[in-house]
Amino acid sequence: MTAVPDQQTHTELRSGALGVAGIVFLVLAAVAPLTGIVVVASLAIALGNGGGAPMSFFLVAVILLLFAVGYAQMSKQLVNAGGFYAFVVRGLGRTGGLVAGLIATLGYNFFVVGTIGTSGFFMQTIIKDLTGFDLSWIVWGLLSIAVCFVLARIGVDFSSKVLGVCLVLETSMLVVFDISVLVQKGYDFAAFSPEWVFSGSLPIGMLLAATGFLGFEATALFGEEAKDPLRTVPRATYTAIVAIAVILGVTTWAVVSAIGVPKAQKAGLDHLANGDLIFSLAQRYLGGPLTTVMMILLLVSLFAAMLAFHNSASRYLYALGRARVLPRVLARTRASGSPAVAGIVQAGFAAIVALIFFIAGADPILTVVPAMLGFGTLSVLILQGLAALSIVVAFRRQQDGRWWSTFIAPGLGFLGITAISILAIVNFDIVAGSDALAIRLMPLLLLLALIGGIGYAAYLKRAKPAVYDGLATDLERFPA
Repeated sequence: MTAVPDQQTHTELRSGALGVAGIVFLVLAAVAPLTGIVVVASLAIALGNGGGAPMSFFLVAVILLLFAVGYAQMSKQLVNAGGFYAFVVRGLGRTGGLVAGLIATLGYNFFVVGTIGTSGFFMQTIIKDLTGFDLSWIVWGLLSIAVCFVLARIGVDFSSKVLGVCLVLETSMLVVFDISVLVQKGYDFAAFSPEWVFSGSLPIGMLLAATGFLGFEATALFGEEAKDPLRTVPRATYTAIVAIAVILGVTTWAVVSAIGVPKAQKAGLDHLANGDLIFSLAQRYLGGPLTTVMMILLLVSLFAAMLAFHNSASRYLYALGRARVLPRVLARTRASGSPAVAGIVQAGFAAIVALIFFIAGADPILTVVPAMLGFGTLSVLILQGLAALSIVVAFRRQQDGRWWSTFIAPGLGFLGITAISILAIVNFDIVAGSDALAIRLMPLLLLLALIGGIGYAAYLKRAKPAVYDGLATDLERFPA
C-alpha cells in the first residue's frame, strides 16, 4: 500500500510552487532583457528598420497579445507540463502533438547549448578584460550549466527567486540608461513616424524583434507547478508579453533617440562587427563605471537565460517521458518536485554537444551560438504557430460561441506568427547570424522532425496503442 504514494512522490511536479510573479520571473529571465537590448535591438536597428525599430517591438507585441487571447482561453482548460505540445495534441491530434513535442524538445535543448556558447564567450572576454584572468570559454560555459543544474534541482520556486533577483538587476540598469537618455537628450517621437517605421526593412525588423520575445510561451510549461493555474498562467502570459514590449520597446526608443533617429541605422551597421553599439552609448550616457556594471550584468543576464531554458527544456523531456513517448525514467522527480532524470539528461546533452564543438575547434560566437540559438529560435516560432492554429481548431471543434477570444484574435495571431516564421526560414542566415552552408541547411531538421514524428506516431499506433492513446489522455494535470 505504500508503493503508490512513493511513486507519486517521485513522478509529480511540485504543485502550488509558483504564483504569477514566479512564472513571470522564469519567463522574463529566458527573454534576458539586457541581452535582448545588447544583441537583438542592435541587430534590429542595423539590419531592420533603423530609427523605426522601436515600433517593430510594439507591432510584434500586438501580434503576440492577439495570440495570447486564445492562449489564455486554452490555458483555462488545459494544465500540462508539456506546454505547447499539449496544446497541439488538443487541437491537431496525437500525431501533430508528437511532431510539436519533438520540435520543442530539439529547439529548447539546442537553446541551452547556445547559451553555453554565449555565456562562455562573454565570461571569457569580460572577465579577462576586467581582471586579466583568462580561461577558455568551454570551461566557463560548463561551469555555468553545472550551476544551473544544481539550482534547478533545488526546486523551481528557488530558481524563480534567483531569476527574479537577476531580472531586477539587469532591468534596473536598462531603466537607468533610459532615464539618462531622457534627461540628457530626450526621446525623439520621429521614431514612430511612417517615414522611419517603414525605412530599411520593416519585415526584418519585426523578425528580429520577435526573437526578443522568445521565451514568453514557457508560461504554460509551469502550469502544473502554479498556484491556481487556470488564472495564474493566463495572467502571467499577458504580463510577460507587455513587460517585454515595454522593456525592449522603450529602451530601443532610448537607443535610437540617443544616436539620432535618422542616423540610427548607419550607426548600427558601423558597430555591427564588434557588437558594441549599446556599450558605446553607455560610455557616453552612463560613464565608465556604470558601463562596467552593465558588462557584468550582461553575464548575469546570460546565466539567467541559461537557467530558464534549462528549466523549460527539462520539463519538455519530463512531459514526453511521462507520456511514454520518450523513456519513462525521464518522468522521475526529486522530493523538491523538480525533474530528476530529465534535468540530468538535459544538462548532460548540452554539455556534451558544447564539448564536441570545442574539440572540433569551433568558435563559440561564430559557430556554436549561430547554429544552436538560430535553430532554437526557428523551432520556437514554428511551435508558437502550431499552438495558435491548434487553439483555433480546438475551439471550433467545441463550437465555442466566443468568436473574438477563440477564433478572431488567435486566428490573427496565427497569421502574424506564420508570417514571422516564413520570414525566419527565408532569412535564416540573419536569424542565425551566419551564412555558412551548414547553418543555412539547419531548418531541414524541422522537416526531419515532421517526418520522424509522423513515422513514430504511426509506429506507436500500431505497436504500442496504449502509449499512442496516452498522448491524448495525459493532458489535464490540474494540481490538487
